Amino acid sequence: MAATPRFRKDAVAEQNTSAEQNTSAEQDLAEGAGRRHPVDETLPPLKMFTSGLQHVAAMYAGVVAPPMIVGPALGLTAKETAFLMGASLFTAGLATLLQTLGFWRVGARLPFVNGVSFAGVTPMIAIGKDRGHDGIAVIFGAIIVAGVLGFLLAPYFCKLVRFFPPVVTGTVITLIGVSLLPVAFNWAQGGDATAADHGSTTDIAMAAVTLVIVLALRKLLRGFLQQIAILLGLVTGTLIAIPVGITDFGALGDADLVGFPTPFHFGAPQFEIAAIVSMCIVMLVCMTESTADMLALGKIVGRPADERTIEGGLRADTLGSALSPLFNGFMCSAFAQNIGLVAMTKVRSRFVVAAGGVILVVLGLVPVAASVIALVPLPVLGGAGIVLFGSVAASGIQTLATAALEKGENALIVAAAVGVGLIPIAAPDFYHAFPEDMLVVLDSGISTGCVVAILLNLAFNHLGRKPDDEAGTEGEPTTDEQPRDPMTLPVAH
Repeated sequence: MAATPRFRKDAVAEQNTSAEQNTSAEQDLAEGAGRRHPVDETLPPLKMFTSGLQHVAAMYAGVVAPPMIVGPALGLTAKETAFLMGASLFTAGLATLLQTLGFWRVGARLPFVNGVSFAGVTPMIAIGKDRGHDGIAVIFGAIIVAGVLGFLLAPYFCKLVRFFPPVVTGTVITLIGVSLLPVAFNWAQGGDATAADHGSTTDIAMAAVTLVIVLALRKLLRGFLQQIAILLGLVTGTLIAIPVGITDFGALGDADLVGFPTPFHFGAPQFEIAAIVSMCIVMLVCMTESTADMLALGKIVGRPADERTIEGGLRADTLGSALSPLFNGFMCSAFAQNIGLVAMTKVRSRFVVAAGGVILVVLGLVPVAASVIALVPLPVLGGAGIVLFGSVAASGIQTLATAALEKGENALIVAAAVGVGLIPIAAPDFYHAFPEDMLVVLDSGISTGCVVAILLNLAFNHLGRKPDDEAGTEGEPTTDEQPRDPMTLPVAH
């Protein structure tokens, strides 16, 4: 959303400037004042660690869930599935470091978190079901090829950014938040729909207590303590959950002290055409979602993502994905829930997220440390997740407020895209008769909504328009207004 006031002046000095010009203005003002942009600022070690740990706590369940699902489906033992979970944490940490620190033209250099993509779960199960180690080897081979292909496509894919005006980005950001909310609701119910106590009053009550604690801490605390309200809420909720009886200490007792994800632990990668095609489709889906996430995060931190930023971010995504199978990890992509955390805490430093990446690497190397994070019960995580994911949706709504919805057919674009994007959420079996390969895209409300918004924006705001007409009809803001932090909506600027 909008940057702090010292950056806001230059950002709104001229109307209808491009994202790249706004970014340059902010950086020039920061340099002139002798200060770095908040994205490039470093914090004291303790703040760096605790803020990074908060990002890890927010994403931990999302990182370990895909291997937790895929492992048993492929016929792996419980120990082998645990190994996959550790490898996923390790590779998520490496990919996050690529994004935040970067090298050459790799990395968005934004507080951008990477982890295992949920988009690949269904096709990976279809590829390797009941094939054990051979199935894993085929999956890893397909991910390597898809990652390399995505890396080569990044310089071209990023040029699509001009087709992501506020009417598109606002729609997609809103869908990201709304699509993540069911995940939080599932966590609040216990996380396992097959369990006898799924959705018990105890689990939902713990989620509600955690939600109230987080909101109260945000209201009552100030400064740094307010910024880590999510982490404090998770710790407090976990402590309350111990006497309630929903905290599982079993993983802590069974975990090894040290463990390294041995390269190609399940054998050399195997390459099958059908599997490669399937994972390449998943990669394109992930690149689309990452592009939308980078645009959202750029607005929130006050450094709009231009083509070069998106190209670097996509290269980090795809390179991280290509390297992950070496350490027995799956395809990596952006984690939208952490965007909500950035919006809520207002901590915009990419080095904080880099610290989170280091913590993830350590968790992957020290299973017993990973199991400590795993002590947080899912209902507790679900209560905090409602705030996190809701913040993302609020960011999207704020972006739509600048999209000139009263002009042209912009309101119609939003209506159709949001409607289509909500189908997988409101009616999960809607596409059950479609071919399984198509479900990779159709079952992602973010992807389908993004595609619809882009196509309708092209149809209504580009095709047949004169150059002089496009500026006022593509959903660009026509006033000095900039998107604002969703957590500061009541505050006048």
